[in-house]
Amino acid sequence: MENTAFNIEYKPRTGSEAMCEALLDEGVEYLFGYPGGAIMPFYDALPDYPLKHVLTRHEQAAAHAADGYARATNRVGVVVATSGPGATNLVTGLATAQMDSVPLVAITGQVGRPALGKDSFQETNVMGMTLPFTKHSFLVEDPDELYPTMRRAFEIARSGRPGPVLVDVPKDVQFAACNDNGYRRLREAPVPVESPAMERAAMLLRNARRPLILAGHGVTLAGAEKELRLLAERTGIPVVTTLLGISAFPDDHPLYLGWPGMHGQASVNRAIDRSDLLFAVGMRFDDRITGAVSKFAPNAKIIHVDVDPSELGKVVKPTIGIAEDAKAAMRSVLGHLEDISDGEGCSAWRDELAKSQEPEKKREESAREEYGPIQVMEAIKKVAGPEMRLVTDVGQHQMWAAQFFEFTKHNSHITSGGLGTMGFSLPAAMGVAFAYPDEPVWVVAGDGGFQMNIQELATIRDFGLNIKVAVLNNGYLGMVRQWQQFFHNRRYSETPITGPDYEQLTAAYGLAGRTVREDDDVEGAVRWAEEQDGCVILDFHIDPEKNVYPMIPSGMSVNEMIEEDGA
Repeated sequence: MENTAFNIEYKPRTGSEAMCEALLDEGVEYLFGYPGGAIMPFYDALPDYPLKHVLTRHEQAAAHAADGYARATNRVGVVVATSGPGATNLVTGLATAQMDSVPLVAITGQVGRPALGKDSFQETNVMGMTLPFTKHSFLVEDPDELYPTMRRAFEIARSGRPGPVLVDVPKDVQFAACNDNGYRRLREAPVPVESPAMERAAMLLRNARRPLILAGHGVTLAGAEKELRLLAERTGIPVVTTLLGISAFPDDHPLYLGWPGMHGQASVNRAIDRSDLLFAVGMRFDDRITGAVSKFAPNAKIIHVDVDPSELGKVVKPTIGIAEDAKAAMRSVLGHLEDISDGEGCSAWRDELAKSQEPEKKREESAREEYGPIQVMEAIKKVAGPEMRLVTDVGQHQMWAAQFFEFTKHNSHITSGGLGTMGFSLPAAMGVAFAYPDEPVWVVAGDGGFQMNIQELATIRDFGLNIKVAVLNNGYLGMVRQWQQFFHNRRYSETPITGPDYEQLTAAYGLAGRTVREDDDVEGAVRWAEEQDGCVILDFHIDPEKNVYPMIPSGMSVNEMIEEDGA
């Protein structure tokens, strides 16, 4: 007799369901995206799974939001878009993540397999288009390969040097039935590595008299902040960071000097110029750091640690190149320095550096008396407190924030470095706010960059995100104007820019805003913003011709810095 008790009809999973299950198995909580025809089957499956989708108002903003989430959490961010213009709108966000080594998985819908290669409606070769700035790309034409490919994409995105990975899925593959195909990832924590290079590096650190540790974004990506601090404190070696390395080492630590480069502190640039050893870890010697490479750190031996072997010798030829994760490398070097404890080997060097910083500090103290960027940064830090995270856009305000905001919380400085993407800050702050809903999140932006993704105020309102925004409004594309002032005889071609009345704009979005001018109470305005629920915009009208100093002209060395007006 037929047993009908278990006569249950088996319904195979669809490709879309396999995609959702892969996301769940990867521990994904948030997706940022925008639906469309070619990705519609995935969105049809999505409500049946405990995945939180954030509908942004533009695909570029979705990519930046996933980027901000990834930077804040050190997890893989996920962005979803449809084919054609949906996919092309992701390009800037993927390039931003690639330049800054941020782990992302981008899922794009594609026209069905029978329509591929026929210039079908909303068909684009997104794999070819994004090839230069993705770590890897997949076009999945077999539904049985969807689940393992999704898992593989996450592994590639986060392993080694992190970066964005694209998974392009034709619409009919999302509809199609697929079998259960598992893929298990195995991850091991970095372990101390041993090689003659580690011992040689430790020996150079012992013998140096004017050494510096130069820490980059790779320290944060590797979770190596503790090792960095141990190395600095054990040896007494001063620490400088790259722009993206800011907040990997606390600003208020006595061994922290600041950050160097085109608009970094002049004293830090001079320290690098005078150093006899650079221990560069998790950074890539970007041209904004080095200036003229032939004149960079002319007297220094260089130990370069980077997880990406292709970075070793690409710009600056190191004395010792170590292709290794920052955490594992520093642990190994520390193992060769266990007998050092007092950090007194370079005390004279530290005294010299402290004296070199005095003129800079005096200029800063004088500037604090004036209404302007320094007052704004200090007011935000004072009112918002040490737990806050700051997301900046790109331009003059970005440099002022890096120079004058004191970052004491780990990974509290989020910005676009390598690509310098205007419009990054507001959507990236959304990702940070979703990651840490109970911590203060502030945005500092210019009036140019802020308007590039201003539509995301609607997303922020819909989700009730507690993001405070300080717009440094000078009526110009400020950094471009500054360069025009110095190198184009003040020919301000297409840099004056107008914007909305932000108080009226925020009211239209159902948010709060206030205009702040020279005679107003800056700290009072920031306190008012903190007291409001949800998103608030403070529109700080500042001097239109306020400049960032120092600045190193392109291709010049630190000895050719412009440090103040008239210099």
